[in-house]
Amino acid sequence: MTKYKLSLTDLKYYLPLSSDFYKKSEVQIHYLGYYLKWVPQEAYYYSVENTGYKARPFRTEGTYSKYNSIDDKIDDLHHYTRYIKFGIGRATTDSSQEIRNNHINREEAKLLVRRFDGEFPKRYFKDIMSYLEISEKDFHLTCNKFRSPHIWKLSKGKWKLRHTVNKDGTDD
Repeated sequence: MTKYKLSLTDLKYYLPLSSDFYKKSEVQIHYLGYYLKWVPQEAYYYSVENTGYKARPFRTEGTYSKYNSIDDKIDDLHHYTRYIKFGIGRATTDSSQEIRNNHINREEAKLLVRRFDGEFPKRYFKDIMSYLEISEKDFHLTCNKFRSPHIWKLSKGKWKLRHTVNKDGTDD
């Protein structure tokens, strides 16, 4: 607030409402998923056919789609850091959903995971580091601190997963 000379009044519309507000009101929160089964690929096709929605001209880094998580620059980095922490990337999440929805089979998913999981999100990386005021070196050092030894192994100077769905990890 000091750096950008903002007051609480400037920010109030961006802050959550107090819990007292909800207790005293009849406001209810409903998610679309309460009423409709959320199937990302089907929602995408519906949007294209009924709203003129267009996928972006390039693929989302870390996965294979062009229509997921395109509303901000930091989302790809979020999925990359989740990959560092848990060994599960965006392609794993997306392909798992598509297996459950019978859009692809397990073998197709394994190929997509092999190709895209853990892909470094370089497109907006410098912008994000600048915004966060973090050096690229410090970012990578911090990420490596969160690599669990039961998930990752440093092999010939490169971090490798110990186990993968494709059975090509260091310990598979």
